[in-house]
Amino acid sequence: MIQALRLPLAERRPPDRFRIFAVAVSCVAPLAILAIVVVLYREAAPAVSHFGAGFLLARSWNPVSLDFGALPFIYGTVATSFIALAIALPVGLAVAIVLAQPGAQRLRATIGTGVELLAAIPSVVYGIWALYVMAPYLFNHVELPVSERFSFIGLLSGPARQTSLFTAAVVLAVMILPTLSAVSRDVMRAVPSGLRESAIALGATWWETTWKVILPAARAGIFGASVLALGRALGETIAVTMVIGNRPEIPASIFSPAYTLASVIANEFTEATGVLYPAALAELGLVLILVTLIVNMLALLLVRSTSRTRR
Repeated sequence: MIQALRLPLAERRPPDRFRIFAVAVSCVAPLAILAIVVVLYREAAPAVSHFGAGFLLARSWNPVSLDFGALPFIYGTVATSFIALAIALPVGLAVAIVLAQPGAQRLRATIGTGVELLAAIPSVVYGIWALYVMAPYLFNHVELPVSERFSFIGLLSGPARQTSLFTAAVVLAVMILPTLSAVSRDVMRAVPSGLRESAIALGATWWETTWKVILPAARAGIFGASVLALGRALGETIAVTMVIGNRPEIPASIFSPAYTLASVIANEFTEATGVLYPAALAELGLVLILVTLIVNMLALLLVRSTSRTRR
């Protein structure tokens, strides 16, 4: 018994089972991603060996001649996602600022409930609404006037179409708005109240306090919210498929039809026959994972550099 008392405390302490369980559960996510990549690569092996790295830069997509390339779909995916983020970011920040500030409880509750309900609407409902309501409105009041007045700018030139890259981007902007505003709101609420009170005590207005104190303190978290919203936009399928036009080419204007990686997989996978055609679609799935990983890594580096600069 004397020898047991002499044992170090770390040797007499029972193992931390909760910590072991938490570590084991946390490993499920990377293992699931690895399993998905392995399965996709196995299915895409014929296309990978046939096309090689040129698959990423090829522009043709012809199932009849079995000539496939991923570049138009990569462009459509990245372009729609970043345009959607550019549209949703100022709106989401404005909503988050209103929801994070004290006062106007009824207004905040109404706005917060409305924004959160947007996350509960199914993707196909967004697509139907965009196809029959938003697309005609954007075509008549945005795309046509802009393409007529700014036709000298290539990305804004015509001819405009109701189903276009820009329409898909606006739909994505509405869909990622709840994620962007909710996470940004929580980040702003986490800013120490002493910073806000000190700024007000020094005579700063509400706008000066928000712009010069709260937003700089929450900058890293807002970048994180933008990353989450961008990831949501990169993988969206049904709503984008219904309004983007589904044309496998790189459009010269954002008002022209385009295609995304997720859309082409959803549209053509059930009709793909033979060996090379389904393998090319599976390789598009690998490319989508690669694009998402690269975007998230770049955003993570940006968040870390921002946090280091703020410190």
